[in-house]
Amino acid sequence: MPSYTVTVATGTQWFAGTDDYVYLTLLGTARCSERHLLDKPFYNDFERGAVDSYDVTVEEDLGEIQLIKIEKRKYWYQDDWYLKYITVKTPVGDYLEFPCYRWITDEKEIVLRDGRAKLPRDDKTQILKQHRRKELESRQKMYRWKEWHPGFPLSIDAHSHSALPRDIQFDNEKGIDFILNYTKAMENLYVNRFMHMFQSSWSDFADFEKIFVRISNTISEYVMQHWKEDFMFGYQFLNGCNPVLIRRCTEIPKKLPVTMDMVECSLERTLTLDEEVKQGNIFIVDYELLDGVDANKTDPCTVQYLAAPICLLYKNLQKKIVPIAIQLGQKPGPDNPIFLPSDATYDWLLAKIWVRSSDFHIHQTVTHLLRTHLVSEVFSIAMFRQLPAVHPLFKLLVPHMRFTIAINTKAREQLICECGLFDKANATGGGGHVQMVQKAMKDLTYGSLCFPEEIKAKGMDSKEDIPYYYYRDDGIKVWEAIKSFAEDVIHIYYESDEVVCEDVELQAFVKDIYVYGMRGVKASGFPKMIRTRETLAEYLTVIIFTTSAQHAAVNFGQYDWCSWIPNAPPTMRCPPPTAKGTVTIEQIVETLPDRGRSCWHLGAVWALSQFQDKELFLGMYPDEHFVEKPVKEAMAKFRKNLDEIVSSISERNKNKKLPYYYLSPDRIPNSVAV
Repeated sequence: MPSYTVTVATGTQWFAGTDDYVYLTLLGTARCSERHLLDKPFYNDFERGAVDSYDVTVEEDLGEIQLIKIEKRKYWYQDDWYLKYITVKTPVGDYLEFPCYRWITDEKEIVLRDGRAKLPRDDKTQILKQHRRKELESRQKMYRWKEWHPGFPLSIDAHSHSALPRDIQFDNEKGIDFILNYTKAMENLYVNRFMHMFQSSWSDFADFEKIFVRISNTISEYVMQHWKEDFMFGYQFLNGCNPVLIRRCTEIPKKLPVTMDMVECSLERTLTLDEEVKQGNIFIVDYELLDGVDANKTDPCTVQYLAAPICLLYKNLQKKIVPIAIQLGQKPGPDNPIFLPSDATYDWLLAKIWVRSSDFHIHQTVTHLLRTHLVSEVFSIAMFRQLPAVHPLFKLLVPHMRFTIAINTKAREQLICECGLFDKANATGGGGHVQMVQKAMKDLTYGSLCFPEEIKAKGMDSKEDIPYYYYRDDGIKVWEAIKSFAEDVIHIYYESDEVVCEDVELQAFVKDIYVYGMRGVKASGFPKMIRTRETLAEYLTVIIFTTSAQHAAVNFGQYDWCSWIPNAPPTMRCPPPTAKGTVTIEQIVETLPDRGRSCWHLGAVWALSQFQDKELFLGMYPDEHFVEKPVKEAMAKFRKNLDEIVSSISERNKNKKLPYYYLSPDRIPNSVAV
């Protein structure tokens, strides 16, 4: 009688094993096997990390194995089981791989296809077409869209982390408890003694050092030592944790009435301001989005303030970017002066602090929350709803969606909800952050997520002109590596543009993102349909780059650049100055966050800058969703390209006082998970 050898691999997560009854059925083209009992209570099979083998004997040949059905029946208590994969050795010696990488919960059954990726057009038999359809129908019931706030990209319909499908929950929910992590961070940083001292001001700048943890040779210490310098202020627009706002100024806006007399002493070439603009030496950062946003009013004991500054910058003869003019409001007038480097020391310093505070707010809510977290969640939900596990694009994308829906759900539960942790220390808490996302949606376009296109649109693409823009240089290298990988995978499965057009599941995925993520706004530029392999490669690159590299670039530098409070104040306790010559050091300290808010801020940027336990970095694919040799070769080529980028970045960073490493692939997690 024919005999099949079945190997079952259990996951290594905590509590991944099971003591329940487990049954297996093989479904072949000729017939189905009988239901075989593989494990029962106290047999000690399917333990965490185990690989167990069984001989399954059948009376007649089953034909080609198309599906495997696994059933789990409860013995005593709920005992979820994480099944990695099953392999089957047929009577003629062929090996078939059936990837799973999912939890089997309660008394559920799961039906698996072999690991070869298939497009809808590849399925010829009714049983495979039906399996494909049923999987999507089931997923669409589990992964439902919901509006969290009007105008936001839609998110998952789940009120808490525990309400999510088990497959996308964190392995250990305690590990991503924001309240626990922030409190633990403050204990680790030895600042918990200050955390409840709201309304208590610091004495002077040196007093902030009481909560500043010095770690030898770190960027944060360098920031503390040099934060007042114009060079350091300008450098952060290129390589800080929000290097996405600066653009070349092609015309001085009317709302910023800067004159040649004002800035002449800052210009190093024998040119007028207009000539400097024409030569491309003037840059601008405009925080207009903050204009009209309500400041945090959740603490009646502390009035908090926001500003919407405009900052003009200059490329000097050393090709360094330095500030030359700052206006703290959008409407020019006598009570909204333009601050200059030639002003009194504290006038100019406070103006720069206001810009840094405004930059922090845009970074947290727009650059970080909206443009990486919320957008990545849209990609994730659409993928689960429209791409079955057998689809090559599901296999390609699923590592880049790991824990994204879970971290966002937990954030909505604890961090950015009403009365959440975000309200404690941030001037945009209490609803201001919601207004900001709603306003920023108009600028969330497909083109703005295409990294090289966005850099060029801002006039920041010339390496010769702007040589110290490492975010741009490293980002383009990583973008090209991802795009090359996406193209390799596409050409394996899509032999022509016609095949792309005919892929109904791909088109449904793209439509879901446009309709629910971008709310069907035509001006977003997101495609409703993809017609060519070239367009598909770019589209997949946008998704993978956003969920991995872009998030890494704007997330993991937060402690480096924001831990020295005066360099990134999360709130300001006095209004912006309306006249020159009045600012004192005492006024600046009174404006900066109090001791309690400073400590909550420090705990937050520390916790947000940490990698996950057992982090998976770009190019690491331990779950083998793909089984075909050509794809594994494409993965190996991708990793080789990434290794070369790591080496080039490491070489450039040697002996630099301010190394830039946020886009080094060995520091880019595969997905948004923190």
